[in-house]
Amino acid sequence: MRPVFAPTPLQRNDHLSEQFGADIFLKREDLSPVRSYKLRGAFNAMRKVLAARPGTTQFVCASAGNHAQGMAFMCRHFGVRGVIFMPVTTPRQKIDKTGKFGGDAITIRLTGDYFDDTLAAAQAYCAEAGAHFLSPFDDEDVIEGQASVAVEIEAQLGGLPDHLILPVGGGGLAAGVRSYLGDRVALTLVEPAGGACLAAALAAGTPVRLPHVDTFADGAAVAQIGTRTFARLRDVARAQVLGIDEDRICTTMLEMLNIEGIVLEPAGALSVDALRDMGPSIRGRRVVCVTSGGNFDFERLPEVKERAQRFAGLKKYFILRMPQRPGALRDFLSVLGPHDDIARFEYLKKSARNFGSVLIGIETTQPENLATLLEKLAKTGFHYRDITHDEVLAEFLI
Repeated sequence: MRPVFAPTPLQRNDHLSEQFGADIFLKREDLSPVRSYKLRGAFNAMRKVLAARPGTTQFVCASAGNHAQGMAFMCRHFGVRGVIFMPVTTPRQKIDKTGKFGGDAITIRLTGDYFDDTLAAAQAYCAEAGAHFLSPFDDEDVIEGQASVAVEIEAQLGGLPDHLILPVGGGGLAAGVRSYLGDRVALTLVEPAGGACLAAALAAGTPVRLPHVDTFADGAAVAQIGTRTFARLRDVARAQVLGIDEDRICTTMLEMLNIEGIVLEPAGALSVDALRDMGPSIRGRRVVCVTSGGNFDFERLPEVKERAQRFAGLKKYFILRMPQRPGALRDFLSVLGPHDDIARFEYLKKSARNFGSVLIGIETTQPENLATLLEKLAKTGFHYRDITHDEVLAEFLI
């Protein structure tokens, strides 16, 4: 790989080290040429295909993110054609970045509203064109390529860490790293709670398809872990696998951005966020967190801030039953504390003669401020419903 791209940095992070009482290092895959580790597997798999079948001239993949960019980069490097299928709903920023990495070597086809439709179209085209389909994770050569992350860590540290934390989506990175390290290093695998396909597979003893996936941490939000990757992870202890709330990931993303100036995508922040759950087990030890990607669209920053505030208890949304009389709004405003801000205020309807429903969002500086507000509302007779974590109502109203 070295003639193609340099090793990604392994950096000791003073802020995290002090916070958790350990030597915390970040393996900065977010600083690769495509801002994720995915070009490793793409490089290894493509070079082996081209060596075994020199007549191969075209590769195909289905991806809306990092895998597409990794393959695009390598198609240009190897001088082969690439056809990349992406959902129609893929953000323009990701499409443009993929095109930039691949240049004239690739063609992007926007097909299907959902990834399953995109994948089916890519596989059908691949069979018709006689091209090679490049899996994002469920491929032995891709798994081997991702293992190079662990090889570099060992070389850069001059030995092995005491503990390694890395994210898992489809399992390519986790399977590769674990296959290389074996039992020589304590390992923690982290997945988003809304896409915990490894935990589901370990519970069932076989890969299973999740009925629903929260796509917020899109770099690790996979409905079903790969068959080949799970074969290398099936004996992982369930205690080694953590599921992280998507809203909590947002607090870590903001912390790393505001304090360290490090831009991480949601999946890229998983390993750092997991430090909160490690407790005394890592104190005084040498720990490496793999920051797997930094492809973050800053148009999503307001959403990240919103989710972080909700998780931290600094923002809540209510449907308030407001009496339809002069002075009612003034009475409500008198309940607010000095650090409570109204972030949203909207009448939903005025169909009742005596009462109207109001959607209201409150931001504050400390979680206890909102607890105090709710106590005051109860005492003054205002009726409300907290819809902060009501997925259905929040989706339609917020």
